[in-house]
Amino acid sequence: MTFEELKKLLSFSESASTEAKWIMSENLSDSETYKVIERRKFGEPLSKILGHRGFWQGDFIVDKNVLDPRPDSETLIQSVLEKFPDKNQSLRILDLGTGSGCLLISLLMEYPKATGIGVDISEKALKIAKKNTLKNDVKAEFILADMTKLPQNLGTFDIIISNPPYIPTKDIEGLDENVKKFDPLLALDGGEDGLDFYRIIAKIAPAPIVFLEIGQDQEKDVQAIFEKQNWEFLDSKKDYAGITRVLIFKKDL
Repeated sequence: MTFEELKKLLSFSESASTEAKWIMSENLSDSETYKVIERRKFGEPLSKILGHRGFWQGDFIVDKNVLDPRPDSETLIQSVLEKFPDKNQSLRILDLGTGSGCLLISLLMEYPKATGIGVDISEKALKIAKKNTLKNDVKAEFILADMTKLPQNLGTFDIIISNPPYIPTKDIEGLDENVKKFDPLLALDGGEDGLDFYRIIAKIAPAPIVFLEIGQDQEKDVQAIFEKQNWEFLDSKKDYAGITRVLIFKKDL
């Protein structure tokens, strides 16, 4: 099957050209390609069909138990690299709500002397994260825990990163059907106003600097939450679309 033929079969997708290139790179047989297209017609994300997605410098296994790594989230990786330009630092990194592990693993790939712990409430997500450490040749520890009940023996960290659930509960029903069908609700629902997990992190974060991904137009609310807990706002970073996507706070421990 040629690229143009595949692109035509994917004409129902707004990203037909990009998706055609991706499918072509998988070296599938024609019969396998037709099966992929049939599933794609029903709205299933291509990454979930193919079972992986590229992010930053790595490639990550994904399934229905984890969110897709999104280009927007690379803003957080860029932000850490800007604040910690020396890649030989032996940083200790905590990732709250690690999901597929893409953020933590990407940073461990950039900082070879760093160590990292990923925390998530989903056992199925942590299984994917562990597979992704092997796939990307890094070592990390993963802990099954609620953010509000972190093990007391964790100690302190140099950096905390998090892309927590930040969609208000009332908005979940209005999400695209593809999201509701193929993404885990646990990773989406941020409580009544979408800010529940930021309140938790602001209270318990055991590190002097925190890098947070946020939803659109949540900047002022999240800043107020952290300043109430005596964190100092340090910086914000916009994503590729020009939307404020990452907030950075610091605090003397």
